[in-house]
Amino acid sequence: MLNEKRIILMTKMASYEANEGKKNVAIGSYFRSDYIGWQVLKSIISATIAFVVVFAVYIFYDFEMFMMDIYKMDLFAFAKQVLTMYLWTIGIYAVISYVVYTIRYNRAVKSLRVYYMNLRRLAEMYRQ
Repeated sequence: MLNEKRIILMTKMASYEANEGKKNVAIGSYFRSDYIGWQVLKSIISATIAFVVVFAVYIFYDFEMFMMDIYKMDLFAFAKQVLTMYLWTIGIYAVISYVVYTIRYNRAVKSLRVYYMNLRRLAEMYRQ
């Protein structure tokens, strides 16, 4: 005998598994701090690469002027200014990444709780 509620629940669960379920299961397999820490670390690495590329483009844009001014400028102050800009960039990017991945992790865990609750409900339907 076909049970309509059971079929609806199974269809909803199969749709979840096919779409966002794979991603949420991967996220849910981590501890909260491990997942967020790993994602923030990847974000910091990518922000560092982006900063280096943007800085290189800035320097090479007017390389002739930079080379003429390099003997006149205080290199320590210039390095300090670049390092300060780098730290601000990385700090802001890390905070934004932390917030985004915390929200993403919490949503995934909440979604997985609903999924596991539906699994228990489906198992209970089969027992009856």
